[in-house]
Amino acid sequence: MSEVPSVFPHLDAAGYRRHDLHAAERDWPETNCYLDVWIEVLPALGLPPEAALGSLITQDFEGDQFTFFKIPLEDLETLFGLRVTELAIYDRVETHVLEQIRRGRLSLVEVDSFFLPDTHGVGYRQAHGKTTIAINRMDLEARTMDYFHGLALHRLEGDDFDGVFQRGDHARDLPFLPYTEFVKMAAALPSQADIARTALRLLNGHLERRPAKNPIAAFAEVFPEQVARISERPFEFFHLYAFNTLRQLGANFELFSAHLDWVAARSDLDLKKGADAARQISTTCKTVQFQLARAVMRKRFDKLASALVPAVSAWDALVQDLETRLRSKQSAAA
Repeated sequence: MSEVPSVFPHLDAAGYRRHDLHAAERDWPETNCYLDVWIEVLPALGLPPEAALGSLITQDFEGDQFTFFKIPLEDLETLFGLRVTELAIYDRVETHVLEQIRRGRLSLVEVDSFFLPDTHGVGYRQAHGKTTIAINRMDLEARTMDYFHGLALHRLEGDDFDGVFQRGDHARDLPFLPYTEFVKMAAALPSQADIARTALRLLNGHLERRPAKNPIAAFAEVFPEQVARISERPFEFFHLYAFNTLRQLGANFELFSAHLDWVAARSDLDLKKGADAARQISTTCKTVQFQLARAVMRKRFDKLASALVPAVSAWDALVQDLETRLRSKQSAAA
């Protein structure tokens, strides 16, 4: 019997240990579906996900939501030599994915979370939703698959396999084919020292691209009015709103604090003040999310804007500290 194709043969869903950035004691163990995949995929390659999070300083308030943060594809290539490209789908999705697995390449596919057993108790067999998975191992005959999603590496089989790929009883005509990416691995991975130097250089560039004005202050101005409007909607809508505002903001800066800690540990920079400020944003958002739920239930919104004041101040302190530390280092190196 031939071995089942896999990108990382040494990994097994049953004994998988998730990365520390997904630890249960964090404010936001899960961030968003796309970034969560990379937090687990990069360590599988022997690469530090913390190094790739410098772009999170560019998160902005977009008027109705915070930026859905991702690692820029150019950062993945610059840091690690990973080339992420859209995979053209013209045949069955699983056929294309299997071909890339045989070539040692990981595929990231948008699928229906309805058929993902790791979402049990949240969306599994309850609600349809778009999410991204990265497929490590696939057996078409046995209808099994190991995939990165959320906090770990998981396995699905049988009817779930058919559902994910619209096969068998779940076959149907699709209005469009799912968006799929594939990852071309570098011939040789960079050294940890090279990664650290590159991460610091990228952080400087991303700091230059940060929002011109405090995005949390902009959010605080419209927050009570937004919540007043969503309070008139079904309560389920509250979760969508909270995910795209407080959760995206809080998770973004909790991860950014980990990036600053990682950079500081591999340089002569003291970034503790900035990292603490980023963590303050995270904890404030977690607290305010609970207050938001109460406000919606009670229809009282007057205190919501002031609840964000610690996060507003923390963003200013974070940016000021980074500018001071990084500019000082640049001047010393000149």
